[in-house]
Amino acid sequence: MDALSLSRFEAPDSEAVDAREMLGDTFGTGSPNVVILISPREGTVDDEPATSVGRELTDELADYPGVGDAWSYWSPNAPETLASEDGRHALVVAWVPGDVNQVREEVLPEIEADLIEPIDVSGVDVQLGGSDEVFRVVGEQAASDFLRAEMIIIPLVTLLLWVVYRRFRLALVTLGVGLFAVAGTLAILRTLTAVVEISTFAANIALVMGIALGVDYGLFVSYRFREELAAGRTVPEAVQRAVAGAGRTVVFSALTVAASLAVLLAIPFPFLASFAYAGVAVVTTATIGAVIVLPAALRLLGQRAVRRGPAPQRQRWFAIATVVMRRPVFTGGAGLVVLVALGAPALGINFGAPDDRVLPPDHPVVGMYDTIRDEFTTEDVDALNIVADDADVQEVEAYATTLSLIDGVLRVDSAAGSYVDGTRVGEPGLGGTERFVEGNATWLAVVPTGERLADDPTGLVDDVRAVGAPFETVVGGYPAELADYRDAVVDRFPLVAVLILLVTAVVLFLMTGSVVAPLKASVLNMLSLSVMFGVLVWGFQEGGLADLLGFTPTGSIEPSIPILMFCVAYGLSMDYEVFLLARIKEDYERTGDVVGSVPRGIARSAPLVTAAALILAASFAVYATSGVSFLQQLGIGMALVVAVDATLIRGVLAPAFMRLAGSANWWAPRPLRRLHDRIGLSETSAGDIADAGLPLDATLERR
Repeated sequence: MDALSLSRFEAPDSEAVDAREMLGDTFGTGSPNVVILISPREGTVDDEPATSVGRELTDELADYPGVGDAWSYWSPNAPETLASEDGRHALVVAWVPGDVNQVREEVLPEIEADLIEPIDVSGVDVQLGGSDEVFRVVGEQAASDFLRAEMIIIPLVTLLLWVVYRRFRLALVTLGVGLFAVAGTLAILRTLTAVVEISTFAANIALVMGIALGVDYGLFVSYRFREELAAGRTVPEAVQRAVAGAGRTVVFSALTVAASLAVLLAIPFPFLASFAYAGVAVVTTATIGAVIVLPAALRLLGQRAVRRGPAPQRQRWFAIATVVMRRPVFTGGAGLVVLVALGAPALGINFGAPDDRVLPPDHPVVGMYDTIRDEFTTEDVDALNIVADDADVQEVEAYATTLSLIDGVLRVDSAAGSYVDGTRVGEPGLGGTERFVEGNATWLAVVPTGERLADDPTGLVDDVRAVGAPFETVVGGYPAELADYRDAVVDRFPLVAVLILLVTAVVLFLMTGSVVAPLKASVLNMLSLSVMFGVLVWGFQEGGLADLLGFTPTGSIEPSIPILMFCVAYGLSMDYEVFLLARIKEDYERTGDVVGSVPRGIARSAPLVTAAALILAASFAVYATSGVSFLQQLGIGMALVVAVDATLIRGVLAPAFMRLAGSANWWAPRPLRRLHDRIGLSETSAGDIADAGLPLDATLERR
C-alpha cells in the first residue's frame, strides 16, 4: 500500500499546468497549496497575541525546507482580503513545489509537527489546510475506509455464500477465489508501481471488485459443477465439464469486463489510468482463481459440494419469463417507463471540481473552509495566475484594466499596479510591482469574488481566457487547473463510451454469433446506467441522500468518478449478459426453439445471476458507509445498477425484447457467421439436456 501514489486533479500538459511551471521556474512562486487559519478567541487578528503568532509563523514557514514562497495577512502591504470581514480570522499561506507524494507525505506532516503543533499560545487557534492537505486527509480517510470495508465485506459475503450454497466449505472456497483476486491484484499493482504511477484509490477498486468478481466467477463454475454432479457425472468429469463450459463463459465475461475498464487508458491521467490497471488486474486474477484454483478445490471437495436443502426455484423464474414474453409490449413498455423515470434526473448532471466537502461535514478541515467561505470576502489562494514571457508595462496596464472589468473579478494585481473595476487603486501589496517582473517576463493575479468562485469557477476561467491579451499568455491557478482537468475528462468521455460499445460488441459477437444481441445488450445497459446517473444527480448533486449518508452537496459532481462507474458498471452488466445469453443460446442450438429457449435459459441462469448480483451489490453498498463522498457515490451507484440490471433488465426487458425480435436475435451476415463458426463459444453438455423439468409453454409457442 505504501508504494501507491497520491494524485492531484490536474491534466498533464494542460495550459494551467504550463502556467504553474512557468510561474515557479521564473518567479519562484505559485498558487498556495498550504493554508493556515489563525483565529484569536478574543479580539481581532490585529491584536496580540494573534499578531505575534501570525508574523512568527509566516517567517518560519518562508524559511522552512521545501517551502518555495510564503506570505500572510501580517506581511508588509498584504491585501486586506487575507483576513475575514469581521477581523476574527486571518490566513498564512505558502507555495510548496514538488511531487505530490513528497508534498503530502513529507513536507505537510513536517510543517504540522515542527511549526503548528509546538504553538502553545493561549487564546489563539491555529489550523492547517490547503488543497494538498485536504486531499491528504481524503487519502487517509479512503485508506481507513478500505480496512473497515474489508472487515465488513468478508464476513458478509461468507454469510451470503452460505445462504446460496448451504455448504460452508464451498462458501469458503468461493470466497477464497475473491481473496485470491484481491491479493493478486495488489501484487500486480505493486509491481506496476516500478514503471507507472498508481493511485491509492486503486486499492479500493481492488478490494470491492476483487471480492465481487472472484465470487461471481466462482459461483458460475461451482453451479456448473453441481449441475454436472446432479446429471450423474463423476467428480473428475464434473470438474472437467464445468471448466470446459462455465469456464469459457467466465473467460468471455472477463474479456468484456477487462475491455470496459481498459478503455480508461484513453484518458491519459494517472488517477483514471490507475483504475484501468487495477480493473484489468482484478479480472485477470479472478479468472485465474475461477478456472485454475477453484477446479482443484472442487476436485477435493467432491460430493461435499452438493447442495443441502431446497434447490433454486427455477420454475418460478420460468413462469416470470413466460408471463413477460406473453405480453412483451406491455411488460417491456412498463419496465422501460420505470427506467426512464428513474434516469430522468441524469439530464441535469453538472460536472464540477472537488473540494474539502468530499469529507464529512463535521471534519475539522471542512469546518475550517466553512469559516473561510462564510467569513472571507474571497479566497486569495484561488486567484488565477496569468504568465507572459514578454510584455511591457503599458501593455500590462491595458490588459489588467480590462481583466478587472470582468464580472466576478474582485481585483487584478500586476506589474502596472492593482486594478478594481477598471481603475488603478495603487501599488500591489506583498513586495510591490517588482514581485510581478523578472526580466521581460511578467505575471498577473486575478482575484475573484467569493460569489463567482462558489457559483461559476469554470465560467470565470473561460471569461479570463477569452480576454484578448496584447502578448502571449497562459492562464493558471487552482481554479484553472481544476477546470482543465474537468474539461479534459468530460471531452474524452464520448471516446470512452464509443470504445466500450465497440469492444464489448465484438466480444458478445464472438460468443453469440449475432450482431443483434450485442446491440440489444448495449441499449439495455445504457438504460440501467441512466438509472445510476439519475441517482447520482438526485442523491449527490442535488443532495437527496445528504442527510442519510452525511455529506455536503455542492451542486456538481466530480467527473472522473462517474466515468469510472460507467466503465465498471458497463463491464459488470455485460458480465451477466454473457452468462444469460450463453444459457439461452445453448438451449436454442440444442432445440432450435427460438421462443421457448428464452424462458428456459433465463430459468437456468436467473437463480445464479440473482445470487451473484446480491453479493456484488452488497459488496459495493458497504462503501456507502465511507467518509469520502467519492466512495459513497461508487457504493450507492454500483449497488443500484447491479440490482436494476439483475431484475428489471434481465428479468423483464431482455426477455421482452427477445420475444419481439424472434429469430432475428441470432442473425448475422454470412461472412460474420463464418467467422464465428471458427471461434464460437458453446457450453452444451449432457447435463444441459436434463432441463430440470422446465416445460415448453404451448400457449407461448402458439403466440
